[in-house]
Amino acid sequence: MEKGLAVVIGATGAIGAALLAQLEAEALYVTAIGFSRSSIPPVDYTDEATLVQAAHGVAEECTRLNLPLRLLVVATGTLHSPAGQPERSWANLNADYLQQVFQTNALGPALVIKHFFPLLPKTGRVAVGFLSAKVGSIGDNALGGWYGYRASKAALNQFVRTAAIELTRRNKDSLCIALHPGTVDSALSQPFAKTGLNVRAPDVAARELLGVLEGLGAEGTGKFWDYAGQALPW
Repeated sequence: MEKGLAVVIGATGAIGAALLAQLEAEALYVTAIGFSRSSIPPVDYTDEATLVQAAHGVAEECTRLNLPLRLLVVATGTLHSPAGQPERSWANLNADYLQQVFQTNALGPALVIKHFFPLLPKTGRVAVGFLSAKVGSIGDNALGGWYGYRASKAALNQFVRTAAIELTRRNKDSLCIALHPGTVDSALSQPFAKTGLNVRAPDVAARELLGVLEGLGAEGTGKFWDYAGQALPW
């Protein structure tokens, strides 16, 4: 990777925190910056002004160091909350839950694209990864259920695919991908963990995901990859 800055959005979640810690430990970038709802400044997907402020802060840091933003990882996501749980059937569809999962899983990351992608340089390698989920794959859906989570991650995948095309026009060496982290020991997955799943520690997942981002070239952009570097169907 060329010298530059790294940014992790969702840096207090299990995977996001592990990603930020590994970036800091390995010092692959001059500095790594983490954002979350509790960071300074905070990032709140329900308040676009917070994304404007965060992006402005990164731009100022790039100017101060005279270095570009080279890595951006969006590690946010929600599956269950007081607003609701994943739906077993269409009978369980609930507008409040749908609005929340779409806000966090799709609309928020879309606003990250809007405000952070202009900071990416027009030359040299750039890598951007968005944490998606295999259940967001339409082609892989054989079980049904989990309407809101599946649909919101599918929407995220379309945002990523579309942004990757535009980003390539800006920088031919760019990589913009959706990433399936697998089942990770986190607050998101714990209520649904079951025997037989390959549940991995957050630091293991972070190492794998960064390996995918660092190992792929521009030919891998605009695609959906899992933590082992295998392409997944949309």
